[in-house]
Amino acid sequence: MDPIRDRYTRRLCWTEMMSTKQLKLFVPASLLCSLAVLVAGCRETPPATFDPNFVHAMKYQIREEIPMDQPMDDTFWILTEMFGTPDQPKLPAFVAEEEDFASLVSMDNLMKASGDPGTPGRGLYQKHCATCHGVSGDGRGATSSVVVPYPRDYRKGVFKFTSTPRGVKPLREDLTRLIRNGIEGTAMVKINELTEEDVQALTDYVIYLSWRGELERSIIDEAVLSGDWAFDEGDRIIVPEDRDLGEPPAGLSDEQLDEFETRVENFEYGWELAEELAMDIADSWLEAEDEVVEVPEPPSDFPVTDSYDEYVQVKNSDQSAALADSVQRGREVFLGKIAACSTCHGKTGQGDGQTTDYDDWTKDWTLKIGLKPDDRDSLIPLLARGALAPVNAKPRNFSTGVFHGGESASDLYLRITQGIDGTPMPAATFVEGEFEEVDVWHLINFIRSLEDQAQMESQTPTEDPQAETPTA
Repeated sequence: MDPIRDRYTRRLCWTEMMSTKQLKLFVPASLLCSLAVLVAGCRETPPATFDPNFVHAMKYQIREEIPMDQPMDDTFWILTEMFGTPDQPKLPAFVAEEEDFASLVSMDNLMKASGDPGTPGRGLYQKHCATCHGVSGDGRGATSSVVVPYPRDYRKGVFKFTSTPRGVKPLREDLTRLIRNGIEGTAMVKINELTEEDVQALTDYVIYLSWRGELERSIIDEAVLSGDWAFDEGDRIIVPEDRDLGEPPAGLSDEQLDEFETRVENFEYGWELAEELAMDIADSWLEAEDEVVEVPEPPSDFPVTDSYDEYVQVKNSDQSAALADSVQRGREVFLGKIAACSTCHGKTGQGDGQTTDYDDWTKDWTLKIGLKPDDRDSLIPLLARGALAPVNAKPRNFSTGVFHGGESASDLYLRITQGIDGTPMPAATFVEGEFEEVDVWHLINFIRSLEDQAQMESQTPTEDPQAETPTA
């Protein structure tokens, strides 16, 4: 067994044992935990630990054919120095030196959200979120493999439902909204017991986990892709023992002095690189405030509805003709070649068009290194290191009236114009005379009409073949 796999097995055996038994035995989690303790011969639950991003490292080991065991260890040491542990989180030292960075995450909130739920005033994340999203924010909690869609992996730094353009970090308010209200149609449900202070603490903790996880990816990316390190020749990203070398001892030969100074320089280079990458990530969160998409007011010459109930009301009002015309225009755009909505969502909007694509989290460790998501044999080394089996990204079935990112007209406007980050849903491309910005509002009305049509069809009596034919 290779070193990476061996450490992965030791570190994750507890959660793997639980999730496997849950799937096979279908017994309560509380009983399962007790059973696991007996089997493992343990007296108490081990403390929570962050897990290295084995999948991200292994994809480079496969593609570049270089050993990644030591680079992972070096990177994990940097992360621990900067961000602490699940029980004792901390922030990089530079945060205290810059007011903007200090505004990104509150240590008080981190302490409240982190730690053991059994400790008073602590443990919000492990209590409410880790079962799905995992202690590390990797989307690999105990229930992750049976949740559709998979829980979000924060470490890529990508979030779907934002008030910002595709490729830009979400606003803080985007995250608090999802934590506060849940995501309709998913396992991410509203938790009524959370106070507003709890929601804010969890928001900070999600940003913290994403920041930490994205830094891990960035360090590994930089180390592998820059060409500055030759890991197959024993190069190190950083050598922790060289942090406190201080001044060179007296009596060193010139050769020894050169070696000493090289060690000091290499440590400083590795640490400064990590700090620069961490700052870049922090900046990307702060800059999101300047990238907010302003949703314009809907046109005044035809109605635009904010919900299905409102659609039904308008349909039965004196505005019904204007609404019908808008729906017809929306249908034309939906089926047209420019917006091309029907390519994925199907001609009837039931999500039955292109259904074989994958989200960016899956593509990151499959297609990006030349592996086909449906070739499961080639994926075994990555699946063994924690990757979740690829699942197709299903386009929304509009007839259900369920919208993960919100059902209001402004929510749908954002999804159509900006796309959904991390998914095959692209941002709109407008073409004068064929697909213009005003057509977005027509599309929204058309999408509402699909739910209306489904509702009417469900209420239409069907013929009973056993019914007796009436006679004259």
